[in-house]
Amino acid sequence: MDIPNIDSVRAAAGRIAGHVHVTPVLRSAFMDALSGAELFFKCENFQKTGSFKARGACNAVFGLPREQHSRGVATHSSGNHAQALSYAAGRLGIAATVVMPSDAPRSKQNAVAGYGGRIVPCEPLNRARVETLERVIAETGSEFVHPYNDSRVIAGQGTCALELLEQSAPLDAVVAPIGGGGLMSGSCVTLSSLSPGTEIYAAEPEQADDAFQSLKAGHIVRMDRVRTVADGLKTSLEPLTWHFISRCVTGILTVSEQEIIGAMYRILERMKIVVEPSAATPLAAILGNPDRFAGKRIGVILSGGNVDLDRLPALSPAHTSAG
Repeated sequence: MDIPNIDSVRAAAGRIAGHVHVTPVLRSAFMDALSGAELFFKCENFQKTGSFKARGACNAVFGLPREQHSRGVATHSSGNHAQALSYAAGRLGIAATVVMPSDAPRSKQNAVAGYGGRIVPCEPLNRARVETLERVIAETGSEFVHPYNDSRVIAGQGTCALELLEQSAPLDAVVAPIGGGGLMSGSCVTLSSLSPGTEIYAAEPEQADDAFQSLKAGHIVRMDRVRTVADGLKTSLEPLTWHFISRCVTGILTVSEQEIIGAMYRILERMKIVVEPSAATPLAAILGNPDRFAGKRIGVILSGGNVDLDRLPALSPAHTSAG
């Protein structure tokens, strides 16, 4: 495997500069009091295409050899990477084909089309994504840009933690969501190199806890069909992301569906910003483990803000905040 390192992350930062935002870090006195910690929210919901995925996609596409441009790029994605790859390809005027599960949020499908990507639908199963993509690549000769099992993508995602350190260091811990592990792997590259004393936690839905199971078992555990409100976290680890998760992550914290929804609404109500359920999992994990984080400086990566308003999850009265 081509293992990215901190030099890869720094090169990615230079390559994507001007094409992605340096996103802000927000604070909230309410969230600090609620958690008992100092929280530094890295707001990738303000990123190009609405998520951190723009970082990795831009790094991968902008590094393609010129001869590949005419054949384009392709990927499979439930939404955020699909949008990001379509955006990055559009910056260079090359074609992007995206295999999307049929149950992907309509808002994300519309966004992909808006960025110029061509959507090829598939069944909502991980194996169906792979099989459909193989047919697309055979037909088009497109370059496969994996959503996370790609050193170029991981290096690009590592620029998020690079910025966070520049904006908020020192940090005792960083908490980020985990699905396939691209953001977490990039964070591992950056933090283990530049801030080795910072603990690295992954937050994951209980109903899609393959990363938690994998770390416990010592090998990749796959879940083919999962149901969670955090649609961006349904994917399983791959060898390259497992390399980082198994070596660098301090722990994986799982949260319930209602905890995710509650955290999402707390962010909306108290910080006045919109995040998608996947992005709310880190706050849910922090609030669910107060003893672990009490009194510490914690970086919280809000991974994206692409909410499908037609599927906005209902919040039970038990999770409304007081005051």
